[in-house]
Amino acid sequence: MTDAADPNPTDDEIALRRRRAAVAGHRGDATTARDLFGDDDETVRATALGALARCGALTADELGAALGDPASTVRIRALEHAAEIGGRDIASGLALLPLLDDSDPAVVEVAAWALGERDPAEPGSVAALARLATDADDALIRESAVAALGSIGDPAGLAAILTATQDKATVRRRAVIALAPFEGTEVDSALHRALQDRDWQVRQAAEDLLADPLDIYLDEGSDPDD
Repeated sequence: MTDAADPNPTDDEIALRRRRAAVAGHRGDATTARDLFGDDDETVRATALGALARCGALTADELGAALGDPASTVRIRALEHAAEIGGRDIASGLALLPLLDDSDPAVVEVAAWALGERDPAEPGSVAALARLATDADDALIRESAVAALGSIGDPAGLAAILTATQDKATVRRRAVIALAPFEGTEVDSALHRALQDRDWQVRQAAEDLLADPLDIYLDEGSDPDD
């Protein structure tokens, strides 16, 4: 770690190192960014991770280390980068699934979202996300898991999404949107129930999914004969 000579840096010193990391990313200075990636302060490490990614110099080993960092701030930043590249390239050999069991709910929420961005889906992720979508105590985690299931579009996740259409309003809205890749009687029934939902955003989402594409085309002011 850097800053070994100063075990109690001031806030200004930490801010300076964080600024150096950010500038290194914009200048393509991978050497400085990599050095600061070993900083004692988690905010500096998180910024340095972003700088390495901006430089195009982030390695699979560094991303893997960040996913296992003691600080949730760094783990979240690593998950965001993994999601940005859809689980490909340097993220292809890294498992995000263990982070669904993270002790920090904020990490779990981002991990669920990141798993939904992987293409192809990480093995075992649909079952794990389905459990979170129905059983997680935190509504934000349930919402993120439902969104990920919709993004993946695996039929094995449909039952959990349908269950989520009966959850609290924020989760119901996400669940209705997550039904977009699916078809069938159960899906149609859930969407028609959502048309009567007490939350207007849930109703609007259902209306959008049930609308005839021609109606949408006309509502936007276009002439279908053009």
